[in-house]
Amino acid sequence: MFTLPPLPYAESALEPVISANTLRFHHGKHHKAYVDKLNELVKGTELESAPLEKIITDTAGKADKALLFNNAAQTWNHTFYWNCLKADAGGKPTGRIAQMIESDLGGYDTFKKDFAQACVTQFGSGWGWLAVEGGKLKIVKTANAEVPFTQGRKPLLTIDVWEHAYYLDYQNRRPDYVNAVIDKLLNWSFAESNLAGA
Repeated sequence: MFTLPPLPYAESALEPVISANTLRFHHGKHHKAYVDKLNELVKGTELESAPLEKIITDTAGKADKALLFNNAAQTWNHTFYWNCLKADAGGKPTGRIAQMIESDLGGYDTFKKDFAQACVTQFGSGWGWLAVEGGKLKIVKTANAEVPFTQGRKPLLTIDVWEHAYYLDYQNRRPDYVNAVIDKLLNWSFAESNLAGA
């Protein structure tokens, strides 16, 4: 059985950028619903004891497995997303990832503009990602539950742009939410740890 992982911080830790109220709904209701549905869907199947990543890769792109894929991928995406956020973080990174942003993406200012643009222009629900592909950083966006690793990309950071991620705090102002997360919450140490395994 899959379980809902606890948040890696208190519900109020990300305020004022993301409120405790948003986290209560987003983590305690939305994320939990994906985990519960995933458990229901895999029960009694050959995937019941499979790792989450295997369920995702085995069901990606298969129309008859779309419900299972969506709930498995959203379970994974949200767990990853919580770790991409950290109080009193964001802004310019340092270390290897900063060097790669400079060489692969044209520097931090260009990265920030392009990453925000990817998040803001994802039509409907989805995710903006900083990922590694072929040894280079790449900014990508995915719709709905899609994940970069089914497309040969290693995710480093993500911002959730489903409306439930920001609507209680920002209403329809997705750009304000995205820029606040980039400036104040992006967990660059988590990105660096993902880069080390890329």
